[in-house]
Amino acid sequence: MAEKKSSRLPVLAGLSLTGAGLAHFAKPELFEGITKGAFPTDTARHIQINGGIETVIGVGLLSPKTRKLAVLGSVGYVAYLASNVIRNR
Repeated sequence: MAEKKSSRLPVLAGLSLTGAGLAHFAKPELFEGITKGAFPTDTARHIQINGGIETVIGVGLLSPKTRKLAVLGSVGYVAYLASNVIRNR
């Protein structure tokens, strides 16, 4: 029973991140303000790139077999975003 409880959070996070990633394609204007700070040039392209990355990481979190790699990918993704925000200040 503990296995089921411990797997709920990664699945919820995976579904949420997958939904957010797909939303980048369905409603890109929702992400323009936040993306522009990190990527002031060609923001629309970066919205799509970020949406793709978030979708892949989210799907990766759904399966225990790919979860560790997805967590590692999310750490890299956060570092990538943070470095772009700092560089473009």
